[in-house]
Amino acid sequence: MALTFAIAFSVGFLSTLHCLTMCSGIIGALNIGLPRVIRRKPLQSGLFLVAYNSGRIASYTLAGALVGALSNRLFMALHLDVLPVDLNWLSAGFMMLIGLYIAGLFPRLARVEKLGLPLWRQLEPLGRKLLPVERIPRAFLFGTIWGWLPCGMVYTMLSFSATTGQSFDSALIMLSFGLGTLPVVFLAGYLANAVTPYFTRPAFKRSAGLAIVILAALTALYAQSPYISVPEFASSGG
Repeated sequence: MALTFAIAFSVGFLSTLHCLTMCSGIIGALNIGLPRVIRRKPLQSGLFLVAYNSGRIASYTLAGALVGALSNRLFMALHLDVLPVDLNWLSAGFMMLIGLYIAGLFPRLARVEKLGLPLWRQLEPLGRKLLPVERIPRAFLFGTIWGWLPCGMVYTMLSFSATTGQSFDSALIMLSFGLGTLPVVFLAGYLANAVTPYFTRPAFKRSAGLAIVILAALTALYAQSPYISVPEFASSGG
């Protein structure tokens, strides 16, 4: 699992480079919306960044726990004795598509984000009611809603985490993914105008995409383990 968490963290970091334009736009708008007295103090504005991202990552982790629990119940309901490695290969395939998408070679993957639009239409008005964000608790709540913003990268990692068949491990994978996004998002929060043009260059995006393709290959190698016992992950409380 250590390799799995490392891969999830790395995908989070590399995928955020691709999404920097959108992420930096959100963070930039939220920072501008802070009272001027807070914006002038880097420490205080940093606390708001922590609150936003803590809420966002909490939503990722919750989503991971949910899909892990659902996959566990599915296998138990179907009376499967093993978890076929085909699902791990499928996750590796999705990760490879993500890498190609980031590299600009598979733009159609953006259509996956439409799957989350119905839920987002229900949550987005709640986020607007929290604006302007002037207190830390409200920043955290806003972050929890931001975490459900339709994102193909997040959906791919959820499909990957579901193959564990364990609620706890699936949640940890999504937590690792969320933590991987932090460095770039924090950097964008402070230096959006300076770093965004650099990270969004085609050559840089292709390199990030290729790195995720390599991670997908590592995931495929990890899938060589023949089977994972369902009773094993059922006993873990997933």
